[in-house]
Amino acid sequence: MRNTYGVQHAFGTVLWIVCGIGAVGALVALVSGRRIWDDYGKDHLVMDTEAPRGPAPASPGSIQERDSEIRELLEARNALRARRGEPPIDVEQELARLTAPAIDPALREEIRELVIARNLRRARSGKPPLDVDAEIEREIAGVRDL
Repeated sequence: MRNTYGVQHAFGTVLWIVCGIGAVGALVALVSGRRIWDDYGKDHLVMDTEAPRGPAPASPGSIQERDSEIRELLEARNALRARRGEPPIDVEQELARLTAPAIDPALREEIRELVIARNLRRARSGKPPLDVDAEIEREIAGVRDL
């Protein structure tokens, strides 16, 4: 029968040596590979570095593209409603409703304060004051046209 005690004892020593060499090798690779990670993504293999496709956000082109996509969805909804026997909706009216900015009471009050301040400036310069309610509606209409 062979004595396996020496082999089992050497296994633990070999295991620790291999782990130590692996840890040192990993540290050397980490330090020497810093430039590689800095250069990562600078070629054309990574799509994040490419210029964004399509029009810039909030540009007339993107607004037109958004409106055409919403219009397509509304027309698809009308087709579904027609199949169910429901009356169709007016696509352009619904598009205008969906794309109009939401004017909540806090925003309306802020616009009112702006108009009142404008009237005070007009009064100081000797100009007649503006109708507050009409001016609020004009400002809101201007926001919706953006």
